[in-house]
Amino acid sequence: MDSYKNFVGLGVAGNFALHLEQAGESADFKDVVTEDPNGPKGIFPFYVPGRNGQLGIYPISDNTIILPHEVCNVQPEPEVALICDLEYDSEGKVVAITPKFFGAYNDCSLRKEGAAKISHKKNWGEASKGVSSTLIPIDTFEKGGIMERYRIASFLRREGSLFRYGEDVELIGYSYFYGKLIEWMTNQINTQTDFGPLEAVGDYLRDAGLPKQAIISIGATRYTHFGETNFLQEGDEVIVVVYDNDRYCMNPILSMANRNAFESEGISALVQKVQRA
Repeated sequence: MDSYKNFVGLGVAGNFALHLEQAGESADFKDVVTEDPNGPKGIFPFYVPGRNGQLGIYPISDNTIILPHEVCNVQPEPEVALICDLEYDSEGKVVAITPKFFGAYNDCSLRKEGAAKISHKKNWGEASKGVSSTLIPIDTFEKGGIMERYRIASFLRREGSLFRYGEDVELIGYSYFYGKLIEWMTNQINTQTDFGPLEAVGDYLRDAGLPKQAIISIGATRYTHFGETNFLQEGDEVIVVVYDNDRYCMNPILSMANRNAFESEGISALVQKVQRA
């Protein structure tokens, strides 16, 4: 899947209540002071086109997760991704972020202590991230728009058994959403400095020639007990489903996940097989 090779890849950390605590990452942000204690903690890069080093490796796949060479716990992070247009002023500051599409996303992450930056846990090579090949157009990214109807659920298939991995939650359950999220992301990109686990993302965009499009994951949802305590193994299958709750409830979504066959209307599904490097 090469669709996003010219997009910058960004993620929002701490935009769903209790996820950081479940992931064992809340201590990473102990020195990060935010204006809103209940809001996101920062924005991180996972892919910067043309950049030297790990962040310049294209990590996105719609069907595979490749485990790292190092011995380390790897955990899916079920999320929603926004496909956005970016606009800049004459100084290279972001002045507009316009979401165009949304879909199922897996912000698959390493769980290891001592990583200096969030991004060090996010991109360890090819097929370390996932986005559905089926995206849903956004009519308007504000209250009353299409995303109001959608929920996100996730599963893990292991040795023939299907387990619920993340909680089934509505998209409007994100701490920051719609205009509040756009305003926060715009300000964060333009003002965030290299401090603690965070990086100067605005500088990265200018170094990359001001990419006009971005794929932005807006925060991982909460895990079930199984999801919180089980990490990826070779042969597993990760399933993230974003679905229209006006059309479907959990039972038909669970049935589709069991069959590995998803309806085409009102669903963005991501299914990734886990492989060894």
